[in-house]
Amino acid sequence: MKFRILTIIAAAFLAISALSTGADAGERYGKQKVVYHINYPGGEDDKAYKGAMRNVQNHINAVGASNLDLKVVVHGGGIGMMLSAKNTGDLQSAIANLKSQNVTFQVCANTLKGKKISQDSLYEVFDEDIVPSGVAELAHLQAQGYTYIKP
Repeated sequence: MKFRILTIIAAAFLAISALSTGADAGERYGKQKVVYHINYPGGEDDKAYKGAMRNVQNHINAVGASNLDLKVVVHGGGIGMMLSAKNTGDLQSAIANLKSQNVTFQVCANTLKGKKISQDSLYEVFDEDIVPSGVAELAHLQAQGYTYIKP
């Protein structure tokens, strides 16, 4: 019985600590508009892509999802991330988790056309996710006040 009470108290303490940390982070960082740029190959076992998705998640953890308008723009060699995620559980889970936190993934139409890649071969990419040009989208977002990050 004592162990159960101590466990409940410890869990409550951790929950309160997590809430206060989130509030502090929100006060420190405020609202942010951020665009992550992925245009490189993932390497062996998609290591670079997985690392980039961890960076995005760490950013959300630090600032709070409610304080972020976060987009990931994918073009060139980065299209491999969306191709690989169609069949790779870890990468698929990471992207799905980020999407559930309102992260949007924008995919370059020029890359799809140039590499002759169909939208159906990509993981969870819909018509509204396709932008005419990845690089033009990056410039457009920066002009709207988004901070550019290349993980």
